[in-house]
Amino acid sequence: MADLTVHVDGLTLPNPFVIGSGPPGTNANVIGKAFDEGWGGVVAKTVSLDASKVINVAPRYARLRTTESREIYGWQNIELISDRDFDLWLDEFRMLKDKYPDRILIASIMEEYNKDAWVEIVERTQETGVDAFELNFSCPHGLPERKMGAAMGQDPDILAEVCTWVNDAAKIPVWAKMTPNVTHIEDPARAALTAGCQGVAAINTILSTMGVDLETLRPEPTVEGYTVPGGYSCTAVRPIALRMVMELATMMYGGNSGQPIQPDGSIAVKGEFPDRSISAIGGVETGDDAAQFILLGGSTVQVCTGVMKHGYAMVKGMCDQLSAFMDKHGFKTVEEFRGHSLHYFTTHAELVRLQREAKEAKKAERKAKMVVEDAQWTGDKFVDQSDALSRD
Repeated sequence: MADLTVHVDGLTLPNPFVIGSGPPGTNANVIGKAFDEGWGGVVAKTVSLDASKVINVAPRYARLRTTESREIYGWQNIELISDRDFDLWLDEFRMLKDKYPDRILIASIMEEYNKDAWVEIVERTQETGVDAFELNFSCPHGLPERKMGAAMGQDPDILAEVCTWVNDAAKIPVWAKMTPNVTHIEDPARAALTAGCQGVAAINTILSTMGVDLETLRPEPTVEGYTVPGGYSCTAVRPIALRMVMELATMMYGGNSGQPIQPDGSIAVKGEFPDRSISAIGGVETGDDAAQFILLGGSTVQVCTGVMKHGYAMVKGMCDQLSAFMDKHGFKTVEEFRGHSLHYFTTHAELVRLQREAKEAKKAERKAKMVVEDAQWTGDKFVDQSDALSRD
């Protein structure tokens, strides 16, 4: 029987499934619901010191559906961070840790480019007993003029400075949440890890415009006739998220991506941060989805949009599916297969070489089977020997 327990950065989770920061973790009531349903952890919706500056609009979601079944496979939001008072959040964090002392509660925090503000939010929040921090360097829309979210996460130098402030003040593990809206996600991640973060979370949503209504000629979601680009999530982003998690894991743990395969089978790229963690995010709705992210290096797997589609009870099915996958392959723990698939990535030139060698080996094998003298025919291999002499 598979054991889904995960030990990461000094934290113990009953399973690797974590509610991602957003509406599913927007207050104590829904966070408690997540714990009651069996989620391994919850990242609360991002908080800041001054919620009065956060004003959400409605509608703020747009969705892509398949033509026939109407299944939702793409989801865009223009939602901001929490608009609830910071002191109220502190009270709810305390209450949640009192009620669920053995569950992992992670506070997502965001502030402007101001050391005093970051130190204050860290010190006041960790006093509530939360288990870890997730630094929101990745929200793709809203408040960019204040250098918050992705505007900060896209600048490795600023990100490293802020991470240093946070880690100097934090007494609990710190994860930095990465934006996918960069050319090389390894660059900001490396900066965060070098500055002392225990892990990274990736990916946040992808900056997007969902579409234009061909009747009204207005882009969606429309608020009083206008909109802004927003964050794209759901099933459709999973391939992109898998690629970026692979790139992060290769940088952190090692692999072959971008390098030839070594003759002895060892990995070509050595990991820079083998003792750090990845919390993988992006279009996860099933246990099989989660298994793919873990195979590419994720220690935990976050779900946000999936909960908005299927509800908190979906975690039970995901646990069953992940357990069945592990039983099928003989994995007893999550750690046994974490990162297993990383060494199967290489360069295109290596793919060409591998295929050429395989064809040459097959050709040599066929030639070896060819009968050149009548005395070589055997009864047991007669059909194979006949095939080898055929042109097709």
